[in-house]
Amino acid sequence: MLGLAFALTGPISSLPAFCATAPTPAANTIEPKVIIVTGWENGADTGDAPGEYQFWVERLHLDQTVPIKGISTQVLRRNADGVYGIVLKDGITDLAALALDTRFDLHHTYWLFTGISGVNPNVASVGSVAWSRWVVDGDALREIDDRSIPHSWPYGLYAIGADKPNTLPNNPNHYGSVTDIADLTKAYPLNRGLEHWAYKLSASVTLADAPAISAQRKNWDGYPNAQKVPFVLEGETLGAYRYWHGARRNTWAEDWVKLWTKGEGLFAMTNEESQLNQAEMRILSQLGHIDLARIMVLRSGSNFSMPPAHADITHSMGDEGPGQVIAFDNNERAGEPVVKELVKNWSHFYNHIPGNPL
Repeated sequence: MLGLAFALTGPISSLPAFCATAPTPAANTIEPKVIIVTGWENGADTGDAPGEYQFWVERLHLDQTVPIKGISTQVLRRNADGVYGIVLKDGITDLAALALDTRFDLHHTYWLFTGISGVNPNVASVGSVAWSRWVVDGDALREIDDRSIPHSWPYGLYAIGADKPNTLPNNPNHYGSVTDIADLTKAYPLNRGLEHWAYKLSASVTLADAPAISAQRKNWDGYPNAQKVPFVLEGETLGAYRYWHGARRNTWAEDWVKLWTKGEGLFAMTNEESQLNQAEMRILSQLGHIDLARIMVLRSGSNFSMPPAHADITHSMGDEGPGQVIAFDNNERAGEPVVKELVKNWSHFYNHIPGNPL
């Protein structure tokens, strides 16, 4: 049985915050203000070649450590201001372990899911950073061998329950117990008000660039956004466990995001874990452990999701090396002012989510 992405009724910004009904925490309960979530790190957390975590640890001085009960591989880092960081060494198991550790009260915690991604050259350049309004799941679908697809189809990927690409499912019973078409959604909406508030805070941040990346941009004739110096934007994250690459798959990704967001979403970034993280967070929300309206997703581009014209696709595939460091760097640069603003005005943001009506 394939996993399901359960739909929410109404915009996420209108959902009641869990803080309204959360129990009063005990005196020794740990209440993180912000938790920064990253996917992986190279070597040590500080002092060596950086991964997704290191700049956050070093620049926000996450010098204290707190073990998570029940999972010996995992340690939270934090600073004196109540900002925490975690590397998902064990994937979504770490999120579950943290939420189920009774020492923590996460009802008022803001979550910043970060990391590097492949970037859509139609939308942005390597080193650019995107705040997501949706995370879209690109895993559960039907796939026909490209050598056998009907001639009128753009590709052989389409929704389970549909009969061709770019159409929504019409038969929920393809998933057995599901009886509502809405429950087949592959788009996880984020709090639009909070996302836009965060975007405005970071839109003018000075981002890093590098000579090697600047030279690469010259190969993208006809793609004006790919030729820009790194910038901050609003655009969606597509998560798919398959590491896909190429122009046809990029077209599929653009179409898939539009399909599941009803034409509102813009495919900007792709990675392998965002969809898994957001599915888990929705389970933890349904169980009452976290507030779904306090989740943000910030992804930075380390390489393009397709090669430029006349480039060898097998070389382009996974060619992240030149862009990784500025993607790590810019992800933290764009997110830091948001984290600091939440901490600075914590007495207000504890009960009032920024960007939401009071």
